Amino acid sequence: MSFGEPEGYDGSARPRPLGGRPRPQVVAAAVCLVLGAGLLTGAVTGSWLAGDPGDEGARSAFTEARDLWHSVPVDQLFPPTVQGRGAGPGGADRTWTRVAVAPDGDCAGAFDRLLAKVLDPVGCARLLRATYTDATQSHVTTVGLLFTKADAAAMTSLAGRFDKEGLGRRDDLMPLPYAVKDTVAADFGARQRAAWTVSVLTDAPVVVYAVSGWADGRTVDEPQPAEEATESGATSAPAQAGLGHEAQGLADRVERALRKNVGPATEHPS
Repeated sequence: MSFGEPEGYDGSARPRPLGGRPRPQVVAAAVCLVLGAGLLTGAVTGSWLAGDPGDEGARSAFTEARDLWHSVPVDQLFPPTVQGRGAGPGGADRTWTRVAVAPDGDCAGAFDRLLAKVLDPVGCARLLRATYTDATQSHVTTVGLLFTKADAAAMTSLAGRFDKEGLGRRDDLMPLPYAVKDTVAADFGARQRAAWTVSVLTDAPVVVYAVSGWADGRTVDEPQPAEEATESGATSAPAQAGLGHEAQGLADRVERALRKNVGPATEHPS
């Protein structure tokens, strides 16, 4: 068994000045260390200067989506007719016809007080709403696009809160409908809300929501979130009437239309 010689001695164990010529192995190691540090520094500097192309594309799409409310025709965001293949109970097809479009504006009076408070951290840049009816004119559904003032981090934070705290299932956080005189949705008020859904996007500064009810103006004592009303075996009145499918189906398709107008960077497979 042999042991390594103490640094500062030669092969015959004679003292050697510590400042003497270093071994070739030491020199090679030092060179590698310097080169490695240089390559690492260059890579970091390059990333700062050039940026990550993927991140840049995501930021660009996020920024582009913020301006859609005034750069895209309303018929592209809220088509006059929306086809919902397989969107109904049991995979039945649905067709929705637009009743009216609300004038774009801020969010003043557009939400119940508590929901407005929950949405307040992301701000309100513009709110777009439209109300639809089904082919039989038995149901009415308001779908909305809330364009926020938030950045991606704030949208992700709000989406996380909705998920963790189950805010999308609370009936005291339902969106308000948009009623229109002299239409099938004339009596679609707060007490007529039957099913709803709220989706906080994280790749665009937008909150997508929808709320549905009966067109005859009947009041609803126990509204149900669309997520529950569309479950197999759900027996509530909104579920049996397919109102959960109305809200969820329209919200999904309006969200898809929104993404198509942003471009490939935010499109998700349907």
